[in-house]
Amino acid sequence: MTTPDGCHDEQPKKLVVIYSPPAMIGHLVSTVELGKLLAEHGLKVTIALGGQADDHKAAGSTTANPLLEGVGAAHSDLSVHRLPQITRPSHVPAHDHVAQAFELARASTTDLRDFLRSTSPAALLLDFFCGSAVDVGAELGIPTYFFFTSGVAGLAFLLYQPVIHGQTTLNLRDLGGDLLHAPGLPPVPADHLAEAVLDRNSLSSRHFRALSEQLNNSQGVIVNSFRSLEPRATGAIVAGLCTPPGRRAPPLHCIGPLIKSEVGAKRHECLVWLDAQPKASVVFLCFGSLGRFSAEQTKHVARGLEMSGQRFLWVVRRPPGDDDEQQPDPDLDWTGSALLPEGFLARTKDRGLVVRSWAPQREVLAHSAVGGFVTHCGWNSVLEAVVGGVPMLAWPMYAEQRMNKVFLVEEMRLAVAVEGYDKEMVKDEEVAEKVRWLMESDGGAELRQRTWAAMRQAKEALCDGGESKIALLELVRHWKMLAWTGEWRKGRTQTR
Repeated sequence: MTTPDGCHDEQPKKLVVIYSPPAMIGHLVSTVELGKLLAEHGLKVTIALGGQADDHKAAGSTTANPLLEGVGAAHSDLSVHRLPQITRPSHVPAHDHVAQAFELARASTTDLRDFLRSTSPAALLLDFFCGSAVDVGAELGIPTYFFFTSGVAGLAFLLYQPVIHGQTTLNLRDLGGDLLHAPGLPPVPADHLAEAVLDRNSLSSRHFRALSEQLNNSQGVIVNSFRSLEPRATGAIVAGLCTPPGRRAPPLHCIGPLIKSEVGAKRHECLVWLDAQPKASVVFLCFGSLGRFSAEQTKHVARGLEMSGQRFLWVVRRPPGDDDEQQPDPDLDWTGSALLPEGFLARTKDRGLVVRSWAPQREVLAHSAVGGFVTHCGWNSVLEAVVGGVPMLAWPMYAEQRMNKVFLVEEMRLAVAVEGYDKEMVKDEEVAEKVRWLMESDGGAELRQRTWAAMRQAKEALCDGGESKIALLELVRHWKMLAWTGEWRKGRTQTR
């Protein structure tokens, strides 16, 4: 039998294990897609989920995660293995969710070791929250790689972080808007880094600095991006410019864009509505699974959309609060203390649609009626917009999104920022002005042209002979050959 990568696969299929944290939905999206892709190329793939804490709320359990429920049905050679529950580390501050994720993954390493010993995989792929397991791979002689679910620029900055740390004794938080410089990247304001790294002595910050070394100790880093999208950052990593002195740069394998592929059995109502709209006439607003605005900010967005005069599709989520999980979807028809301005839905019903809580984002961005995207700059959303050829207005909210905004606006030039995202409030006038600019101005048209060019590059990267397809096939062949010959460690694979 010949596999899609051209290898003659007469022996039993080789196993690849992807070790992932259990509750990071954004990471799981691309992890599942990578698993499907590897299974399609003649490998057996198991996604090993780190153990959840024994005090984890049942409502958030990954056993009910729809991303994972259909994994076995998606491909017979793709499965999920859940490691046993563990005791939550008592030394980790309850509010530091990033440190909790790192420490929970570390606490599961004994169970991971036992699982790997029983399965003898050809390769182990680690989410960056699971970096402590790089030592387990080395101990068992299993080629160990990282799967980086964000972009190359974010990886470059992460690798260079120990150098930046050594350049100052201050907390990065204290630098405010001072610009930080890293090879192959535009200057990044210090206050645009993720909250988790701003205090140098915090547990989460120490984990990220350790991660930089763990990445360099791996066999390579697989990135959900493509080289032609981020050429300067790619070149800097490959040249070793992002690696601290005395460390060896990890081989880089760009195999993206990986975006969510499955389509629901029932077509969402918003897609039917889009069918009736003119081509490239609708602005789509969606801010991720955790993106929530205050009631006041929601009203500013509504007034801005109304003032803009543009068609829109807007996903509205309940404002943040202590009891979010227990609350139903937002009632868009509230009276009195309404979430939306009084009469807004009636006044905009001929040109706008408001959807509660969720919409099929990938399908929306692929629809011909969508001509703009107001996004929180999560990497999965960015790639879905690029693949759909949809220009972006950047409104970052949390985690690494502000840094992604810098890369999108200053380096890739695929987005324009919504002013005020880093202030107390984005005003309705700004929303109206930027939406009109995107849809009507010459500048918006130029942004659209650049996005279409990136869309073509993305499709070329994934085609036969494309840069990402070649990188993937080389990894698959390498893992199969190492497994078949038993030559687990004959040096690192070379970077393409």
